[in-house]
Amino acid sequence: MDIGCNRWKAGCRLHLLISAAIFFLLTFSIVTVADTQLSASAAEMSEIQRRGYIRIAVKDNLPPLGFRDTNGNLQGLEIDLAKALAADLLGKADAVKLQPVTNSDRLSAVLDHKVDLAIARVTATASRSRLVSFSVPYYFDGTVLVTKNTLFQRLSDLGKRKVAVLNNSSTIADVRYYIPKAELVGVDSYQAAFALLENNAADAFAADASVLSSWVQQYPQYRLLSAKLSTQPLSVVMPKGLQYDPLRRQVNQAIARYINSGWLKQRATYWGLR
Repeated sequence: MDIGCNRWKAGCRLHLLISAAIFFLLTFSIVTVADTQLSASAAEMSEIQRRGYIRIAVKDNLPPLGFRDTNGNLQGLEIDLAKALAADLLGKADAVKLQPVTNSDRLSAVLDHKVDLAIARVTATASRSRLVSFSVPYYFDGTVLVTKNTLFQRLSDLGKRKVAVLNNSSTIADVRYYIPKAELVGVDSYQAAFALLENNAADAFAADASVLSSWVQQYPQYRLLSAKLSTQPLSVVMPKGLQYDPLRRQVNQAIARYINSGWLKQRATYWGLR
């Protein structure tokens, strides 16, 4: 089982990103050709250009994707992406207004036109796509395990061991599938999971790679197991409607370039993301 999981390494994920980019670009090209006359009168992209800045919802408490540094400045992979898109769409990296949002407001901010885009650790799902449009994935998140016990190297080492999981999270199904004999210990927060591990009341903690990457940077005695239990595409949230087609097309084309040039991979590595 570990061998299958370990195939999800940087090179494989980059291949998937490029394949997804090609699929999205082909899809949007077809839509654009079919609806050229309708899109020609759309004002959304031209309105953004007229006002001279783009509004993007981001996270400010989720390192290393989006967070505030010691000086209060927003930093992280998603902040880098927001500024790169501003530079591509408007010619200046600072032509962006970043609006921190809670998890519950990530989609509604776009739906209610409070922002133009959201780059706030949103997983592209079929149910969400009924409400909003999604860009080419810019990062593949997923469930991984963190531990401080050097004896655990593979998933099979955690059989019959205690593994902490967030209550009601999708990681529960992932752990049950890959480590069926593990004893799951439910927790309500990352802080609670940390306390269990520190007190040796749990042997490992399963959660999102994007969050646990920050964990091991902050606590070097911990490390991530190499296997990834699931893969979740993180995408830019964009509004639906033909009038927004020029905006969607430019965002997708820009992200495809960032993938092909290696820029996204380089920034993810810079921020310690797997």
